[in-house]
Amino acid sequence: MANIKSQIKRNRQNEVRRLRNRSVRSEMRTLLKAAKESGTDAETVAAIKKIDKAAAKGVIHANKASREKSRLQKNLNNNS
Repeated sequence: MANIKSQIKRNRQNEVRRLRNRSVRSEMRTLLKAAKESGTDAETVAAIKKIDKAAAKGVIHANKASREKSRLQKNLNNNS
């Protein structure tokens, strides 16, 4: 356990951010799975929007977001 006051605060902040990021990431994965299984346009658009938001917040890396979006679009184009 940290003795330094600023580190104690930093640990608290990190825990709050970790929980927030976890919920964002979990919701993103759920939408990704639904979009891959159904292959509908509406599901794909919702998943892409969530991926963009997660990347903007720094929850996932920009390259990962781009890769996932590309795969979703490719999947949609092949099923159409």
